[in-house]
Amino acid sequence: MTDARGSGTEQAWAALGGDPALLAHLGADDGPEGPLPARLPVMELARSAVAVCSLAAAELAARRTGRPVPRVRVDDGAVATAFTSERHLRIDGRAPTTFAPLSRFWRTADGWVRTHANYPHHRARLLATLGLPADTPDDVAVAAAAASFAGRRGDEIEHTVYAAGGLAVAARTPEEWAADPRGAAVVGTPLVARERIDGAPVRRTAALTGEPLLPAAGVRVLDLTRVIAGPVATRTLALLGADVLRVDAPQLPESPDAHSDTGFGKRSVDLDLGSRSGSAVFEGLLAEADVVVLGYRPGAVERLGLTPRSLAARRPGLVIGRLSAWGHGPWAGRRGFDSLVQVATGIASVEADAGPGGPPGALPAQALDHGTGYLLAAAVLRALTEQHEEGGSRLATLSLARTAAWLLDELPARESGAAAGGAYDPEKWLTATDSPLGRLRHAVPPVAFEGSPADWSRPPGPLGADTAAWLTA
Repeated sequence: MTDARGSGTEQAWAALGGDPALLAHLGADDGPEGPLPARLPVMELARSAVAVCSLAAAELAARRTGRPVPRVRVDDGAVATAFTSERHLRIDGRAPTTFAPLSRFWRTADGWVRTHANYPHHRARLLATLGLPADTPDDVAVAAAAASFAGRRGDEIEHTVYAAGGLAVAARTPEEWAADPRGAAVVGTPLVARERIDGAPVRRTAALTGEPLLPAAGVRVLDLTRVIAGPVATRTLALLGADVLRVDAPQLPESPDAHSDTGFGKRSVDLDLGSRSGSAVFEGLLAEADVVVLGYRPGAVERLGLTPRSLAARRPGLVIGRLSAWGHGPWAGRRGFDSLVQVATGIASVEADAGPGGPPGALPAQALDHGTGYLLAAAVLRALTEQHEEGGSRLATLSLARTAAWLLDELPARESGAAAGGAYDPEKWLTATDSPLGRLRHAVPPVAFEGSPADWSRPPGPLGADTAAWLTA
C-alpha cells in the first residue's frame, strides 16, 4: 500500500475547490511498473485526474447519504488501461481505427507539421488545400501531401489548412509555445476555472439508499460532446448513476468506433438544434436537466444559443461543464484534438525519440483528452456537491491546452524517463460485454471507492437510436 496524496492529486483537488482534509480518504494499490512510460509525468497526470474524480464522487455520495466519505482506491493498472481504452477496444474481435492515413506528421521546409483528418469533412478540407477532390485515394493523397508540404513552411501550412476549415499544426518546442501569444494566453489561468453564474436557490436531489453507491443517481445530463475528452467525462457520470442523453447533430456524424468506447451508460439522440423542431425538443429536455456538458468550440455553441449564461437563464440552477481544445487567446475558437495540442505546446518535441531533425514524438496515451475528461467529470461532481448546500448555477471550464501546461510545467516528475516501462499487461483491467453494436472488449472503469459500481448499467447502442426524453422522474 502506498500513499496516494501526491502533489499532482493535491494540485488538482485544490483546482476543484475541494477540502484538503478529504485527501486523507485516498489510498492507492500497488500497480504495475511504468504502464505509461514517457519523459513527461504522464502517469502522474492520469493517476491524479482519476483520483480527484473518484474523491469527488465519494464526497457527493456522502453528502447525499449522510454517511462518512467512503475510502477511495486508485489502481494504476486500471488507470493506465482506461487512459488507452480506445486502443484496447475490440468490436466482435475487430480493432477500431484510431488514426486515418492523413492524420500524421509531415516534413516541412523548416521542421514538422501534424494534420488531423479522421473525420470525412476534415479530410476533404485538407485535400482541397492541395487541389485534390474528396474522393482521392489515400495513397495518392499521402504522396501529394508529402510532396507539397516538404517545400513549405510549417506556419504557412497551418494557416492555409485552418483557413480552409481543416486541421494542421506546426510543431513547436515548449519554449516557442510559451513565447507565442497563443501559448502565453494560457499562462496563469486555472487548471479548472470555476464560477457561480447566478443566484438560483438550492435544488437538492433525493437522498441515496442502497448499494452500489451511485452518487449521481437521478441527475439528468445533456451531453453535447464529441471524440474523447467530453465523452469520457459523461461516460463517468453515467457510471455514477446519471441519466446521460448524448445529443448529436445529424449532419455531423461521429466515429462509430469512438462511440463504442465512450458510449457506455448513455443514450443517444440526433437533434438539429438549428431547426425549429430540434430546438423545441432541446428546450424541453433542458427544462428538466441538471447538468449540461459542452464540448464544442466557443463559436459553434454561441451560434446555437448555448452559451453558459444563456443556458442558466433558461434553466436556473444548472451545472455546466465546458471544455475546448485551446482555452483562451487567439486560438480560443479553433478546432483542435489531443494530438494537435501535443504538437503545438511542445509535448511532441519533448517526447521525440529520433535524433536532431527527426520527427516529433507522442505521449503513450491521448492523456490530454482522458485527463481533461476525468477532471471535467470531477468538476461537475464537485459543483453538484456545492450546489446541494448553496444553490446557484455553476460553470466549470477546462481545456486541453491548459491540461498540457499542467503536464509540462507543474506536475512532479515521478516516472524515471521514457525507458521506465515495465511488464504491464492490461488484461486484468479488460472485460467483455454484449451490446447492440456487437461483443465489446473494453477497459473497466478506473473511478472507484468503497461501494461504487464495478461497471456501467448499460452498453453503448447505435448513435441517435434513442428517444429524446428523460428516463428519470
